[in-house]
Amino acid sequence: MDYTLAVGDVDTTIPGGTGVLLLHPSIGETDRIDTDFLKADTDNFLVVSTRTTAREVEQKLEHYDVDESRAEILDTISVERGYSRRSSDHFHYVSAPDDLDGVVEQVERFLSSHAGKRRLSVDSLTELAYYADVDGVYDATVEMLDLLGEHDAVGLFHLSHEVHDDDVLDRFRSLFDVVIDLDDGGDVTVSVDLDEE
Repeated sequence: MDYTLAVGDVDTTIPGGTGVLLLHPSIGETDRIDTDFLKADTDNFLVVSTRTTAREVEQKLEHYDVDESRAEILDTISVERGYSRRSSDHFHYVSAPDDLDGVVEQVERFLSSHAGKRRLSVDSLTELAYYADVDGVYDATVEMLDLLGEHDAVGLFHLSHEVHDDDVLDRFRSLFDVVIDLDDGGDVTVSVDLDEE
């Protein structure tokens, strides 16, 4: 199953099972890239939000005219901030921001319980590493990418290039076939390295 990928000047398709890495500045404007990724060519999507609450994600989707009826949101941050957590069919939570196993389990639950074209957004790996650790987040990323492959889905993973050193960036970059670079000026470069079968 192929999925549309429209970012910047690039309009192409990527096969199911593809992970996309979004490298961005710490305060880079990633919302447009994220919502463009989620709104195109999809039946259901899951946002793993480590920086903002489920309610804030919902507001972002509404602002960018993304169909919220297709959305599920995994909120990892409300428990840390002491906010009340309102369970619903569309809102999910983990026990703590560093509960990487819980994050992976929720991703698997989402992919297993929906059919058709499914997309995943993880915003962000950097924030997960702040609460957990880089090695754990790397392993969790590998698991989530494997799940995308198993379920013929695609995912967008945010990573700040200002926070991590080059070794960490290269380590994560090596996991992904598609890399989107968002620079400080807002310019976008897309590198696609898909093996042709």
